[in-house]
Amino acid sequence: MDFIKKKLFKRENQVAIDDDLETWTEKCERKKSIHIIHFTMFLMTLGFSIVLTGGWPYLKKLDHQADKRFWSYVVAANPLGAMLFAPLIGWWGNIRGSPTLPMIVTLSLFVISSSFYSLLDVLPIDNKKYYMIATRFFVGVSAANIAVARAYLSAATKSSERTHAVSMLALAQVIGFAIGPVIQSLVTELGEEGYKFMGISFNMYTTPGWINSMMGIFNIILFLPCCFKQHKIAAREAMKEQGKSTEKEAWKELKPDSWAAVTLIGANFVLVFNFVLLETLATLLTMEQFAWSAQESTMYMGWLMGIGAFVACFIFLGIEPLCKIFAERKVMLWGGFFMMVIGRVLYIPWGTEPPKIAYINLTLISNDNYTLPPGCPSTQEWCFTIPQMTILQFIIGYGFTTLGYPIGVTLAQTIFSKILGPRPQGVWMGMMTGAGSASRVMGPIIVETIYTNFGTYYTWNITGATLVAAMIGILIVDKRLIPKLKDTKINSDNNNHCVLIFNEKNIEMQPLNQKITNEIN
Repeated sequence: MDFIKKKLFKRENQVAIDDDLETWTEKCERKKSIHIIHFTMFLMTLGFSIVLTGGWPYLKKLDHQADKRFWSYVVAANPLGAMLFAPLIGWWGNIRGSPTLPMIVTLSLFVISSSFYSLLDVLPIDNKKYYMIATRFFVGVSAANIAVARAYLSAATKSSERTHAVSMLALAQVIGFAIGPVIQSLVTELGEEGYKFMGISFNMYTTPGWINSMMGIFNIILFLPCCFKQHKIAAREAMKEQGKSTEKEAWKELKPDSWAAVTLIGANFVLVFNFVLLETLATLLTMEQFAWSAQESTMYMGWLMGIGAFVACFIFLGIEPLCKIFAERKVMLWGGFFMMVIGRVLYIPWGTEPPKIAYINLTLISNDNYTLPPGCPSTQEWCFTIPQMTILQFIIGYGFTTLGYPIGVTLAQTIFSKILGPRPQGVWMGMMTGAGSASRVMGPIIVETIYTNFGTYYTWNITGATLVAAMIGILIVDKRLIPKLKDTKINSDNNNHCVLIFNEKNIEMQPLNQKITNEIN
């Protein structure tokens, strides 16, 4: 009977070797660890976005004297923490050789900071607004573990799997950004007062923090040894290709191209900078250009961003098939950066008349109860001379940005990972993560300053120029963006002689007596 069960129900491939690199069990454990990394990325971005829409009224509730400038500091505190600590956390991951401890420590910090954010509503302390900045800063510090996550993802995937894995990582990030405001809107039913349990307040402002904390605890459990088992298959793959017996020997054969890596870090900075531009200016821009009320602008932009996030999900899924047809660096350049350049060009005003002017009463503007009229403020001189944008061009331009950003940022990170090779990537990924965080800190300040003082022409021309400069930089190092692979030793038998031929897309076998060409797209 046991014999029949084994024959009928035993999975033959469960003990089979997959490409001489891993068993079926190891592959399942590796895939599981990658999914845990994806969930962590989702949670870190959720931790940033879930409090954005409710954070401003929560700040006003904690301190009536807080103004919008202080709120901008609260928003910037999160990416600032990630920017400062991403290289350090990445270095720690390299030293440890495992993501487990850095992840557990940073996720614990995430839980503590999110909980303290929610407790501010009931704690008997003064200057709560400064504590609010501190909590958001430490949530950002915890998000620096993204560097470790990306480094592990590179180590736990084969070269052929990396584009898909990074696409899914970026998709998890986009979903986190999209879901956060949705959760905040759902808990608004609790109201500003909500209810209390054992002295702890649960209302529309504090509940998102508690949700973060609970999900953070769940994420910590996922990184316990019983759930998370690391498998660094990239090193095995390199050892096999190089014919080396140790990881360090394989690393020495594949040295990363520093110029290419730095160029991609800069390109990633530019991409995120331009994407943050819309996050920062969208509501303000539509209120001033189209004379929408704050409620109308919030509602319409919510719908537009929601549709954009939905479309982006399909774009992420289409990146891998597209890269099987065209070289990754070409798709990144023309499908990512160039699309965003078109989006910037389309934002240059089409209208013939200036926007509706909102005449500001300077004597009442300092009053908290004073509501700014819709339209372009009379205090901005350019409003009287620069033509108005049209709604059509705004939607089309946003569409091109929605198409270009997912492709560009995904492939920039994918190629970056590949040119670094199988070596530990914690520090390099920390620099990449830090650059993205820096753009979130600097972007809103720089762009809002340019827009407020000089108007739409300067804003779109300057930001478009940064994208063009990034494209030029990528073209200069184009050939350096092709991952370098060393030829392995020749294997022969009595019937045929073969040598491994490496190109950008795959590895293939060809007879020695056949004329061998190595064409790189």
